[in-house]
Amino acid sequence: MQDLLLLLQGLEVELHHPGTRCSPSRLDALLHPQFHEIGRSGRAYDRETVLGFLASLSEHPPVVSEGFEVALLAPQVALLTYRSAHRQTDGTLHLHTHRSSVWVQDGDGWRLRYHQGTPAADAW
Repeated sequence: MQDLLLLLQGLEVELHHPGTRCSPSRLDALLHPQFHEIGRSGRAYDRETVLGFLASLSEHPPVVSEGFEVALLAPQVALLTYRSAHRQTDGTLHLHTHRSSVWVQDGDGWRLRYHQGTPAADAW
């Protein structure tokens, strides 16, 4: 299970840095064709909207993430949970968020099928 955790954690972190670690073609490969997201705002986003948004950003706030855990939901379906925050220029963290991602393994490897961000009640 530790190998799966490290693999999915690495894939998830790639998505935190589009344009730096994750090119548009890599984003396209990582997001499942039926990808769906509920953002920390509570808004729903489809795959095309997320790909377009990430491609349009000229700067990406540094994301700090920790506390990754994985649970196998089915032989080729895993739930990855963690918490994240954005690092401001003065080093402080803001937008503390609890995150959940459902990853599905298919012939193209592990792909992100669903993601949700929930604002944290308390900063960490």
